[in-house]
Amino acid sequence: MNLGKERASPERRIKQKQKFLWKRMGEAIRDYALIQEGDRIAVAVSGGQDSLTMLKMLSTRTMMSALKYTLMAIHIETDFSCAHCTHRQRLTDFFDRWGVAYEFGKASVVQKAKGRPINCFWCAWNKRKEIFTIAERNGCNKIAFGHHKDDIIETVLLNLFFNGEVSTMNPRQEMFGGKITIIRPL
Repeated sequence: MNLGKERASPERRIKQKQKFLWKRMGEAIRDYALIQEGDRIAVAVSGGQDSLTMLKMLSTRTMMSALKYTLMAIHIETDFSCAHCTHRQRLTDFFDRWGVAYEFGKASVVQKAKGRPINCFWCAWNKRKEIFTIAERNGCNKIAFGHHKDDIIETVLLNLFFNGEVSTMNPRQEMFGGKITIIRPL
């Protein structure tokens, strides 16, 4: 019995989601002037779905866009192991398949903690510091992070509850006197 619209096939649903992501990413890039001609963009890759999706979309976009820019994937390994750690070989396979230059960095999270408890913020802070160092060393003028709307909402709530202020991340944020610009295309 057909009660209206038939359920879309899994392939069709995936294509719809891809189209949605491409459209939203294109709008963000245009609306916030995230990418300009000649940019060298360091893409922070954690190994999770968000950062890998962003890298794949940006690398595909380099072939279709009138704007010419280059990408470099950066993944930071730490001396702390958690459920969010990704194996180097898995990432290397992605980077090679997508034709993206890459560099692996290291951040000492445990040693710098000096006995204090290690949490996600501490680990991420140390990783970001190393990402900035690698990006600067490689002449990158932008760093792309895979933050998206859910991350923005979480940041607002965390800042509200723990800092008593309403603030969040911007889609484009200049750092170090404009030397490096953080972009969040997702």
